[in-house]
Amino acid sequence: MTVQRSERLVSLDVFRGLTIAGMILVNNPGSWRHIYTPLEHAEWNGWTPTDLIFPFFLFIVGVAMTFSFGKLQALETPKLDIYKKVVKRTVILFAVGLFMHIFPFIRWEPHFHWFDFSHMRIMGVLQRIAVCYLFASIILLEYKKPASIGIWAFGLIALYWVLMKSIPVPGHGAGNLTMEGNFASYLDNVIMPGHLWKTHWDPEGLLSTVPAIGTVLFGILTGFILHSDRPKEGRAISLFFYGNILLVLGMIVDHWFPINKGLWSTSYVLFTAGFAMNLLAMCFWLIDIKKITWWTKPFVVYGMNAIAVFVLSGLLAKLMYMINVPVSTGSESIQEWIYNHILIHLASPINASLIWAILYILFWLWMMWILYKRKIFIKI
Repeated sequence: MTVQRSERLVSLDVFRGLTIAGMILVNNPGSWRHIYTPLEHAEWNGWTPTDLIFPFFLFIVGVAMTFSFGKLQALETPKLDIYKKVVKRTVILFAVGLFMHIFPFIRWEPHFHWFDFSHMRIMGVLQRIAVCYLFASIILLEYKKPASIGIWAFGLIALYWVLMKSIPVPGHGAGNLTMEGNFASYLDNVIMPGHLWKTHWDPEGLLSTVPAIGTVLFGILTGFILHSDRPKEGRAISLFFYGNILLVLGMIVDHWFPINKGLWSTSYVLFTAGFAMNLLAMCFWLIDIKKITWWTKPFVVYGMNAIAVFVLSGLLAKLMYMINVPVSTGSESIQEWIYNHILIHLASPINASLIWAILYILFWLWMMWILYKRKIFIKI
């Protein structure tokens, strides 16, 4: 792998910022009972805009890896030292993900008690990012060439397809793709019983992390395109071209292995990678080629501290749900109080819920702007 250019792509920061802002938007409604359909996940098969956010983030991880690893190799950093950095980052990301699960270590309702580690969820968003980053790093460092990376990407999602369709699950048979009967869910229950998001299923399970590695690898392939010696216009055209090929492939495979975020299906990997490639191409065309940047600053601010704002916004949201204030009927969480006593008087329930989410985005934009102005960028 050789990096031909060292300039920072503002479009990548903007795309990352758009993605993390979208993640905060869908994770923090004022009321979970009042949400616009596009801001909810698809019930099972199919997709909504919300289902694009996590794969976009993994895709961006892959694109960014070509920049960071390329710089290390340009400095002739020994491979062993690069691996040490990879392992360190993997462990930190995984540990922070676990910390977010157990924070704040105690529960107040119905009675005070310490966190029950015997039922702690093991996997999660940051944990999946960590595992995908680790294996994608190994593949990138050992195989380097785009053709080899492509073989790995398609090979992993094809292998996952074969496993999900061919291995029988007790009581359900082979090829069952329901939430309860699919092979990935069965494997999670065998390996991590009692440590899943739901009793029988985890959307960030072990086997479904395999195709998610493919999502990162498609991001790496995109990074190779952005690093090429071609004129910027040619790179943008390539992104649109390959992005649309992946979109079409995803829609074709959908007939046999439906687009499904919970399963991180093969069609889902292809479709979301193609979607991400197209949106990044749009950002690249507008920002880095046409220099239309008047709208980008808020997303750059978010994108420069993406992991930090994801973690901090998640922890604060937990606290606002758990800390209660007294009301005439008993008690409500801080978030419920703001929603029920202020926002609900300003708009309909569903719009009040959306207003809360937007205000939460703006609050964290303000917090990240303070860090940005002081040139504080929290990296893992």
